[in-house]
Amino acid sequence: MTLGSIRHQIRISRSADDVWARVRDAAGLHTWFPGLTDCQVDGKNRVIFLGSGMAMPEEILVSDDVQRRFQYRITAPIFRHHRGTIDVIELGDDECLVVYSTEADPRTMALTIAGGTAGALDELKRQMEEHH
Repeated sequence: MTLGSIRHQIRISRSADDVWARVRDAAGLHTWFPGLTDCQVDGKNRVIFLGSGMAMPEEILVSDDVQRRFQYRITAPIFRHHRGTIDVIELGDDECLVVYSTEADPRTMALTIAGGTAGALDELKRQMEEHH
């Protein structure tokens, strides 16, 4: 398996709890992840809708309020393997680090997704710091 693994991170001047409340909202991903138009969640299943109209099925693997970790995998057949992990790490009362990791096989798909995750972190930071 030629696994592509990519990690992006960003510091946000907002409490870890505030940022986690946003990240853990599985149905709200499209509000801060560029290129997504909608999300539908049913239990552990989530479908994300791309601007192109394409629907991408996902399975939510972990939503841990203690670790502040959200983990999911895209179940679409174009992936042999995929896992996305978002960790919100407390740095202080009003600062946190958000780490968005992507691993995928085929490796090229990791690169494709990672462009989106970097933009998503930038947008998350902008929104969280702007509305503070």
